[in-house]
Amino acid sequence: MVAELKQSDYPGRWWMILPDGRIECRLCPRFCKLNDGQRGFCFVRQRVGDRMVLTTHGRSSGFSVDPIEKKPLNHFLPGTSVLSFGTAGCNLGCRFCQNWDISKARKWDKLADAASPEQIALAAERLGCRSVAFTYNDPVIFAEYAIDVADACRERGIKTVAVTAGYITADARPEFYQHMDAANVDLKAFTDAFYHRLCFAQLGPVLDALKYLRHETNVWLEVTTLLIPGENDSDEELHRASEWFAENLGRDVPWHFTAFHPDFKMLDKPHTPAATLAGAREIVRSKGLHYVYTGNVHDAEGGSTWCPACGELLIERDWYELGEWNLENGGCRSCGYKIAGQFEEQRGDWGRRKAPVRLAV
Repeated sequence: MVAELKQSDYPGRWWMILPDGRIECRLCPRFCKLNDGQRGFCFVRQRVGDRMVLTTHGRSSGFSVDPIEKKPLNHFLPGTSVLSFGTAGCNLGCRFCQNWDISKARKWDKLADAASPEQIALAAERLGCRSVAFTYNDPVIFAEYAIDVADACRERGIKTVAVTAGYITADARPEFYQHMDAANVDLKAFTDAFYHRLCFAQLGPVLDALKYLRHETNVWLEVTTLLIPGENDSDEELHRASEWFAENLGRDVPWHFTAFHPDFKMLDKPHTPAATLAGAREIVRSKGLHYVYTGNVHDAEGGSTWCPACGELLIERDWYELGEWNLENGGCRSCGYKIAGQFEEQRGDWGRRKAPVRLAV
C-alpha cells in the first residue's frame, strides 16, 4: 500500500509580481494571473503567499518502459527502450485528449508513484533504458521537475525526451530545452481556429517553438499531427502546413501523422481512415519532405524509413517492431546517403513491449 502522496511545495520559476499584486506565470503563453491560493489553468502551478510553487515535483502518474518509437521518435536511437512517465494536469484543453484521465486530473489520486530525479535516473540505468521520456501529460508544466530529472540522467549518460505540445514562452524555452536531447512536438493543426476552439490555445507560439528547436538548439526534433476527420485533415490545410514545414523546418525533420479515435469530449467523430493518413503522407512527401510517417494504424510502408536518395528500405517497422536494418555509419547501406537523426551502429532490440514499473515502495 503506497502512502497518500501530498502535493509538493517546490519553488516554481518563470513568474513575476504585477503592479496590482497578482502573480503572473511566465512559463506558458496563457500568462495566468493568480491571487493567493489560486492555481493556473494547468492545475499544478499554484500561488502560495508571494511565490509560485510546483505542486507535482517528485510525483508521477506512473512509470512504464516503452519502445522509443512509441513517443513517436523514429530517428532517435531506434529499437531502444525508454523509461516514460508523466505527472498530472496540462496547459492545453484539448477536447480530443487521449490521455485525459492524466492530463485533466484534478485529484492527487492520479499521482500514484513518487520518485526523486536521482531515483528515476538510477531506475533507467538499472532497467537498461537509453533514455527517459517526459510524456502522458505535458512536461512544460512540470519544467522544474523535468530539468532536475534530465540533469540526473545526464550524469549517468542517459538521454532525455520531451513529448510536448510546444506551448511554452520565449522566456522559458531556452533553459527548458537546453536540458533535453530530443523532442516530439504535437502540431495539432495548422489553423488558429482549431487551436482556439478545440484546445483553448493559439497556433503561433507552437510554430515559434518549432522554429526555435530546429534552428537554435541541438535537440533532435520530430513532429506529430493527430488527424481528426473533418477538423484538420483537409488537403488544403495539409498543403499549407507542409509548405510552411518545408520552408521553416527543412526537409529532414520527421513528421508523423497518427490516427484519431473517439475520446474524452470528442466522441462524435469516427476513427481516422488509414487512407486519410496515407493521403496526408503523400501530400507532404510531394513538397520534398524526406521522412513522413503514419501511426496508430498497421502500415508497414508508412511506418518504415526509406532512403531519400535511392529509395532503399532503411529501417523496416511493423508497429513498434523493427525488421530489416540497412543503415551503416548513419547512412544508407546502398548509396551512402546520410540519414538525419541519432543512430547507433546496432539497432536496439526492445521490440514492442510495454512494461509498467513501480518506483515507490
